[in-house]
Parts: sequence; C-alpha cells; structure tokens
Amino acid sequence: MAWPDGRSPMSAAFDGPYGIDGRTGCPEIGGRGYPDGVLFRAWEYRAGPPPVRTVTDRLGRPYALVSGYAEVKSVLADPDTYRPDNALDAVTPIPVPALRVLTRYGFRLPPTLANNGGASHPTIRAITARALHPDRVAAQRPWLEALVADRVARLDERLAKGGQVDLYADLVADLPLLVLARLVELPDSDAVVVKEFSRAALELFWAPLSPARQAYLAEVVGRYHAVLRDFAATAGGLVGELRSHAHGAGLAPDVPVAALFFLLVAGQETTSQFLTLLLHRLAGEPAVHSGLSTKDIRVEDVVEEGLRLVPPIVTWRRVAARDTTLGGVAVPRGRGVVLWLAQAGRDKEIVARPDDFAPGQPGSRRHLAFGAGAHRCVGAHLARMEAAVVVEASAPLLHRIEVVRAPWCPDNLSFRMPDAFVVRRARATGAADRRHLPGEAPPDRLARTAPG
Repeated sequence: MAWPDGRSPMSAAFDGPYGIDGRTGCPEIGGRGYPDGVLFRAWEYRAGPPPVRTVTDRLGRPYALVSGYAEVKSVLADPDTYRPDNALDAVTPIPVPALRVLTRYGFRLPPTLANNGGASHPTIRAITARALHPDRVAAQRPWLEALVADRVARLDERLAKGGQVDLYADLVADLPLLVLARLVELPDSDAVVVKEFSRAALELFWAPLSPARQAYLAEVVGRYHAVLRDFAATAGGLVGELRSHAHGAGLAPDVPVAALFFLLVAGQETTSQFLTLLLHRLAGEPAVHSGLSTKDIRVEDVVEEGLRLVPPIVTWRRVAARDTTLGGVAVPRGRGVVLWLAQAGRDKEIVARPDDFAPGQPGSRRHLAFGAGAHRCVGAHLARMEAAVVVEASAPLLHRIEVVRAPWCPDNLSFRMPDAFVVRRARATGAADRRHLPGEAPPDRLARTAPG
C-alpha cells in the first residue's frame, strides 16, 4: 500500500469551517442532516430527544427513529424482530443509469456480514473473526507504534518550523488500511485508490445524492469492485477460506468479494474517520493531555470516551420483520428502523455527564459505537488498538497546537466522513490550553462564512 505525500486528494477544498455558530460540519450528535431530509441535533430537545419517534424523510418514507440507549440495544439484540436486510439499501434510490454502470462492472453484494440475517452469517462471521483475532491484532501493535511515533515526530518538526499539518491526511488516513493489509490478504492497490473507493461506497449507499453524482460514484465503486472480484478468485488467507466455504455451502460465489467490500469500508474507513474525530475532540481537551502525560488518565479510557462521544457511525438501520411496539410507538411490519447510535451514547441513563469528555466515568464503556448482539463489529478490538496507539503518541503534539481548519462532514445517514483536520503550533503562550467548544475554530476564523 502506498500513500502520496501531501494532502489527501479526497479532502474537500473548503477554506474554513462552517456549521452552526462557527462549529465544524461534523457536530457530535449525528451527521449534518439525517435521515435524508430530516435534521436532528441535540439542542433541538431541551430534555433530549424522545427514545422512539416516527419520522418521515423527504421522499415520504416513514422510519422509527430510536435514540434511547435501552431501546437501541433491544433492537440490536433481537435480529429476528428487527432484521438487517436494509443495511445496504441506498438512502437515495439508485437510478437506472447508475444501475447500468454497476451492472457493467458485475457489481453484486450478496448477504455476508452487516446485511446478512440468514443462516450463513455465523460461519462467515467466524471466519472473519479468526482473521482479526485479538492475538493477531496485538502482534501488530509494536509495528504500528513505531510507524505512528515516526509520523508524529515528523509532523512535530514541521509544526516547529511554522508549518501546518493535516492530521487526517498526514497521520491517520491510511493507518487502518496498512494494519488491515498485514492481517488480511488485500489487492496490491495504492492506498489512495482504496480510500477513493471506500469513501465513494459510503456516499453512494448512505448519502442524499443527485443522479449525476450517483452515476459518478457508481463508476468509482463498480471499477474497484471488479478489482476485488478478480483478486478474490485466487487470493489466499481469509478470502481463500471464504471462497472455499461459499463453494462448499452452495453460497453465491461473490461472498468473498462482498466480505472484502465490508472490510475495506467498515474495517478501515470508519476507523480513520474515528481517529480524525477523536484527535479533533482531544485538541480542545488540555486537561486530558495533562492526565495522559502524568498517567492519571488511561489511554484506554480516552478511547472509550471518544467512541461514546464521537463515534464514526452515527446511525444504523434495521427493518421490522413483524408488527411490534417499541418504546410505546407502533412499528408495523416492513417499517425501517433508524438506530441513533451516537445519541444512545449520551443517554443520561448510562452516564452522569453525557456531554463531557470524562475518561473513566461510570458507564463510559457502555456506548454502542460497535453495535451489539449478533452483528456487533467484528473489528472492535482492532479499532481500539489503533486508537490507543494514536492517542498515546499524539497527545504531546496536541497539547501544543491550535486548530486552523476543523473537520467538515457531508450529509450522510450513517457516516461522518471527516475530510481534513489542519493544525499549527499554538502562536501564543496558553493558546493551546484555552478550552474550545467541540468543533470551534480559532477566534480569528469564526467570522468566516460558510462556502456556498
């Protein structure tokens, strides 16, 4: 895997942060707007959002929006009543021209992991879990620590010389992909190509889009899906085991391809998103930097609070398999269910200080950033390890910087997809220690207006 010097080409060319009251476009509650056409922000509810409510998107489709911790967890724990069949349904229905593009590339995603409620799921999951076993993950930690330490040292040198650095593109964008490539046999593709594909897939299936944009994304996704299909025909390791299982069990031959699709999207893209969001939040938490340096705060506790407060996946979907009632709200058979994972992590029923970054507070680990039940993220241990390494290595650097350009996230039902996080060395004594609001830009940039 290779990553080019300089900023990621996926970074949007926006000059300055924008959003509500100068905040970043990646608010900590949800994406900028979701579901499609429905906007939810914490400050719209003085006492917090109701645990369950019925909402309708701009296409007239009703959903049960579930934000209470207990209610979200109950849905995740009951895959018979709330099936995962709609996990990959496109938020914006894909029009015929874009479907033709996907068909031309032979694009297919049979049920494998996140969208699989059938009998094949446990075995496919078990094969994948073996490849990402905690022991195999732990073995990668020394290598990753050396790589991250070297990157942080180089970035610190640039900052000391008065330069600006993008902590997304220059530090964390490709790290999860590089680690995954050491655990699972992957195509020999440049990291920039894989990142383009994975971000395009997140947008194609989970974002509100125009037909022209859908056609473009279908080309990007379809083209790399063909690469994955060719690779999966002969690859060994995890892919080879999945290929043998699919053949022996009479499953669709594209099962290994679909598994690779999920790993490259959920197995690395979401982790680089989380690392960016976590670093941004930590930039405004000088007390946490100090606690880490004195060992009064555990790195692992910082990671858990980050997962609770800034999870990269803000919502996930299920569909009701039968008429039921959830939190006193009727949910008829076939009704889409949107699980507001990010809000569930701030439920006052699980933490006393839901909006504070307080590592180690009781209930911090009870978040649902990785889901729960039969479909709980199989790469949770891997993501936690990567985040711990990055936090530990970068904490001293974060204590001496100020934000030049906070992350911006496009509209998306489920994924935040931050595009960049640009910082510089703090200009004046104490500047880095001033506690900013999460997502707040430096004072000299708050007056900047939003790009059109």
